[in-house]
Amino acid sequence: MTELVHSAGLFAKSERIDSWRVRAVKPVSYEVRVCDDAFDLQSTALLDVGGRSADGRLRRFLVIDQNVDELHGERIRKYFDHHGVDYHAHLVRVDETVKDFDTATGIAQAIDAFGIDRRREPIIVIGGGVLMDIVGLVANLYRRGTPVLRVPTTLIGLVDAGVGVKTGVNFNGHKNRLGTYFETSLTLLDRSFLSTVERRHISNGLAEILKMALIKDVRLFDLLEEHGSRLLDIRFQGDTAAEQRVAAEVVQRAVHGMLEELQPNLWETELERVVDYGHTFSPTIEMHALPALLHGEAVCVDMALTTVLAWRRDLVDEEQRDRILEVMRILELPRWHDSLEPGLLAAALEDTVRHRDGKQRLPLPVGIGDATFVNDVTAEELAVAVADLRRLSSPDAVAGLRPVAAA
Repeated sequence: MTELVHSAGLFAKSERIDSWRVRAVKPVSYEVRVCDDAFDLQSTALLDVGGRSADGRLRRFLVIDQNVDELHGERIRKYFDHHGVDYHAHLVRVDETVKDFDTATGIAQAIDAFGIDRRREPIIVIGGGVLMDIVGLVANLYRRGTPVLRVPTTLIGLVDAGVGVKTGVNFNGHKNRLGTYFETSLTLLDRSFLSTVERRHISNGLAEILKMALIKDVRLFDLLEEHGSRLLDIRFQGDTAAEQRVAAEVVQRAVHGMLEELQPNLWETELERVVDYGHTFSPTIEMHALPALLHGEAVCVDMALTTVLAWRRDLVDEEQRDRILEVMRILELPRWHDSLEPGLLAAALEDTVRHRDGKQRLPLPVGIGDATFVNDVTAEELAVAVADLRRLSSPDAVAGLRPVAAA
């Protein structure tokens, strides 16, 4: 009889040893750290991860959004020069229209030309959420996993794209159709970059913060309701100590709330995710409207629609509905877009059902600061909600629109 040797996690299913089951666990650990100035010459946070090459050089490959480079490139290069880093800065003019595999392969080719040591020379990406998604995918694919550090430079990058483990590019007309899960070693959250971000892009990031407020944090909603307009004006910088405290608390609550939801479900084994609020219809809306709508703007349109759905189901009362829609206006976010056509939304819901393993698993707000999941939204219900939202979003919309039975 064949003698079987059993090792931890490896099981032979018969004495003939013609079937094996392999079990292994990979620990996941990454850090998201608030950093007032990631490129302060006295800071080594960006260089403490990784090491030196075999010949003793400190080498790093940088991927930088070209717009960011035009605004901050001098201080970024001064930082790496000051620390004696042998680096190459690969610039990418990036937006949602070039979030594709061609852009990803271009970055991979540049990494290959630089010739990094993948264990000791992490890639450093400096840019917004789109660029971080692309570079994360490249890092995951390059030599089957190369460490990457992130410095988000947009608000949506700070509170959303820069804190999770998703990577991806758009493909075949669908948002993030190709992607992976890949943790970064370190993300540094530096609000100073927001000082040069266009007002519309600050508003865009506020949509993802509003999402967290609506599904789990009434205190965050209150902060946005009271201070949202001012946060837009000051770009989360703050002219006074009080403004600085509010800006810091809003970012901190948004990031903490997001990580609190992500940590126990990083690989999305559980498909009922409250952080999917605003992301049921928005992927289709965003791609259909491209480039007219930014990501956060499409998410907000989705949230406006689903707020109306929740109101019709008595999950949100009229006062709460109007407060939510008013905060969207305060944050200068769209509540309506002409792509809100019942047929497109029905198709978007069908695509979501395929993505969520055969069920809608559609998050709806319950009041302000809580959420529930439903699986029975109909095309007829969507059509009525669209008509309601159109009226509520019109310049002469009046409060007091009453729910009526869906056709």
